[in-house]
Amino acid sequence: CLWTLAAVIKETLKDALVPRAGFLKKLLAPLDAVLEGFYNAILLHHFDSHHYTSPYSEATDNLISFTDLLEALLASRTELELPLRCQRILFLKVSYVLNLISSSIPYVIKKKLILLLKKCVLYKSREDAKSGSLFLQTPSLCEDMLALSNAVLQVVNLTWLNQIPLSGKSSYFGSSEAAPGDDSQGGSDQTVLRALSLVVLKALEFKIHNSATEAEIK
Repeated sequence: CLWTLAAVIKETLKDALVPRAGFLKKLLAPLDAVLEGFYNAILLHHFDSHHYTSPYSEATDNLISFTDLLEALLASRTELELPLRCQRILFLKVSYVLNLISSSIPYVIKKKLILLLKKCVLYKSREDAKSGSLFLQTPSLCEDMLALSNAVLQVVNLTWLNQIPLSGKSSYFGSSEAAPGDDSQGGSDQTVLRALSLVVLKALEFKIHNSATEAEIK
């Protein structure tokens, strides 16, 4: 079901002949509350269990399908003037994704989620893209981006980055030490390193531009 819904959204976005806004609203509006419930249930799950240790398990496959759906919902957001809750949930409850990235799920899913976060911080509404402004003008997107920035900076201020592996084997953010029991000499995943760095920098930039006082900026 997750895969099918993601596929329908992606195909709709490709079809120039379909009135995309009307179709997406008709498709997603009845599922709005359901998808938020899915988000809460799936991402608040206990991921340190043995079901998620293998990148080939059914549980891992379901999580990858849900991540693909989140990506499709993000891409479809530009089509609606007022985005639905299911298109905003990734921003408003990004802490679930941040916790998931630092859990013991397979590296392939961590990487997908980090790259999805990168798409979030680079996201612009159609109006903002047309205006060419460096600052976001759409109120709902400003609210969402501020929620995402606050959550990212909150975890970065703790030890979150130190828990993020930079390859499927050994390197960790801020360290070249091998994981316990790992004798291999694998290099860092530069794609993930760049994406993580960009997420932190964009969150910091947005927070500074939207801070009311000098003390808050400091």
